[in-house]
Amino acid sequence: MVTPIPKSVREIWKEWNIRGIILFSLALQAFLIMVAPFRKRTSNKFFIFLLWMSYLLADWAASFTVGHISSKQNDDSGRDKGCYANNKADDIIQAFWAPFLLLHLGGPDTITAFSLEDNELWLRHLLALVTQVLATAYVFIQTVPGNILWKPTMVMFIGGIIKYVERTRALYKASLSTFRASLLEKTPNYAEYTSKAFSKDVVQGHLKEIEIVNLAHYYFQIFKGLIVDSILSIEERDESRKFFMSRTATDAYRVMGVELNFIYEVLYTKVQVVHNTVGYVFRFLAFASIFATLVLFYFVDKDDFKAFDVRTTYTLLLGAIFLDAIALFNLIFSDWSVVGMYKYSKIRKSCVSRMLEWLLKLQEPNLRNSGSNLFNRRIRATLFGRWSEVISGYNFITYSLRERFDDIEIDQDHVECCWNGVLINKIKYAYGKVAKCFTKISNIMIDILGLTGIVNELKYTIGYRMNEHLWNFIFKELQDKAKDAEDVKMAKRICEAKGSYVLLKGMKDNEEEIKELLPYIDEVSYDKSLVLWHIATELCYQNDFISNELDPMKDDKYNNQLYHFSKLLSDYMLYLLVLQPTMMSAVVAGVGQIRFWDMKEEIKESFVHTSEEAKRFFSRRGNGKGKEKEACMDILAVNTTIKPATVKGDRSKSVLFDACVLAKKLDQFGDKKWEILSSFWVEMLSYAASHCRPDSHAQLVSKGGELITFVWLLMAHLGLGDQYQKEGLVRADLVVRKEGHCSCFF
Repeated sequence: MVTPIPKSVREIWKEWNIRGIILFSLALQAFLIMVAPFRKRTSNKFFIFLLWMSYLLADWAASFTVGHISSKQNDDSGRDKGCYANNKADDIIQAFWAPFLLLHLGGPDTITAFSLEDNELWLRHLLALVTQVLATAYVFIQTVPGNILWKPTMVMFIGGIIKYVERTRALYKASLSTFRASLLEKTPNYAEYTSKAFSKDVVQGHLKEIEIVNLAHYYFQIFKGLIVDSILSIEERDESRKFFMSRTATDAYRVMGVELNFIYEVLYTKVQVVHNTVGYVFRFLAFASIFATLVLFYFVDKDDFKAFDVRTTYTLLLGAIFLDAIALFNLIFSDWSVVGMYKYSKIRKSCVSRMLEWLLKLQEPNLRNSGSNLFNRRIRATLFGRWSEVISGYNFITYSLRERFDDIEIDQDHVECCWNGVLINKIKYAYGKVAKCFTKISNIMIDILGLTGIVNELKYTIGYRMNEHLWNFIFKELQDKAKDAEDVKMAKRICEAKGSYVLLKGMKDNEEEIKELLPYIDEVSYDKSLVLWHIATELCYQNDFISNELDPMKDDKYNNQLYHFSKLLSDYMLYLLVLQPTMMSAVVAGVGQIRFWDMKEEIKESFVHTSEEAKRFFSRRGNGKGKEKEACMDILAVNTTIKPATVKGDRSKSVLFDACVLAKKLDQFGDKKWEILSSFWVEMLSYAASHCRPDSHAQLVSKGGELITFVWLLMAHLGLGDQYQKEGLVRADLVVRKEGHCSCFF
């Protein structure tokens, strides 16, 4: 049989496949340990995709190489059956490489799971652990007669097994069922624990970074149960409220940033396995085995081995030591080590404390987006920051304008009136037809591949830096609600509000006008209300922007800040509804996306109802980019005295028309409308945050973090929500759902 692959290529592959892939595996390990921590600091799709590919390839490369070494040995034994004299040096040194692949399958400390679902597959990894260990042992046994590397191979085998067991155990402990069970197994004396924590003078005054880490760890120990729907006691609610009601917004953000970091590390890294006495012992044994292997190999006679194979072996050994050195550095200077060291007064007063304070200072939030050191702060945030501190925005008007241009039929007569010269006209017309054809083909391919959401996010999402003034505003709004929520029943009522609570509080001066806004909340579903108020906010924003010509996020006047906060939060909420549907409940998310696409078609039809209107609209606006102001002015110019159903029939629900009416009602409040809108959007955000599934928040901490997750955690700390029991003097029992749970592993 003739093979299409040339013989020379097959010979090269046969000679170098194992050598090449094992070095590739080492490179992947180095990449993951260095780059994986950056996924907390960015939501960039390309970066996340690159990390995901590396994560999958790392397992594939190691497993493939072990299998290939075994297969190669079987081929050799078939030709030279049972002959000791024909045991090649290649087989011996490649058998020595096999335990390194166990080391690689154990993975770096910085990433054990790419997503929460990976943790649930711990049983599969346990099976893989057994099979890979047996395969590696088989490879080694095949070369035992006359294997001069049997000692370093055996020693390295120990280190590889330890690393692989660490990863499997980390996945097991981070699975939600095991995590839930672990909360039941440990029932500390919370009364004693909290009295010790609050006996220190940390409630008032400036908080050092070390104090921030310790406070965050304390609250993490209490509130980590939120991830699995734990019920907390009234005492825990009161203690948390007392602290967060007395601190500034910045302090609260700093504490919660570290607290979320603890959650991230528990779910996605080896921290639960490593940061304990047993973990320290096994980590020392693993490192000692690698170092001992290096020493043993150094003194072995290597004359029979190829020079390249010897260099490859040293590369694997030194690479393993390098990776362990990085892991040791991360272990010593982690937040968990800071918590452990802070227990000892001598360390708190030593130079070690000052060094830790300096290192932690590099990781503090970067909420101030101005000043002479802006560039330095951005670089520091990229390299050392805990979270991305970026708020994504998705604008309905902008999206509809740009999408509509792709669907417009090119009219030759219209093109002729815009271009002088027949030749230029024909070329332009032909180019437009070809471009339109390619656009349609690409859109079809994107739909088939299921990439529409990703492409839309890349094309239409805008990223805003987290702003200190915005966070202060959100914090104050939630603090005001927390003051009203003196008991759990009232707190639950406040959390169920979808904008009406803040409107009702503002009835004092404009009671009748405010009542006219309530139907746009109470008589429509949450998702429809969100789209409706988003469009109304954009109409008001563009109308006032044309009048005031304000520079976004730069003006310090109170109303102007609210003006920009409303726009930013409005775009962010639509971004969550359309591009992060898992952050909403399943029903709201599904219906919300369908409603969004329906409204997109409606807004297109409203802009260009006839071909003549299309010509006039796009001759003024080009492709729609940067023309949102003119579009909004056209919408506001619509006559709202006649209901669209009168003209178009019952088929049209006309959210666009209702949004136009709402915008005009809001405009009657003058500058006060921005107080209404900004408070409304904070309430919509808090409603979404409290109604998301906890695992959705846990999922997003591995993708740069989201503002909604900070709001969710802040609401819990302020006692807003239904996660607290109504009565009780001790920590409530965890509500454990009846599900299968295996507790036999470690």
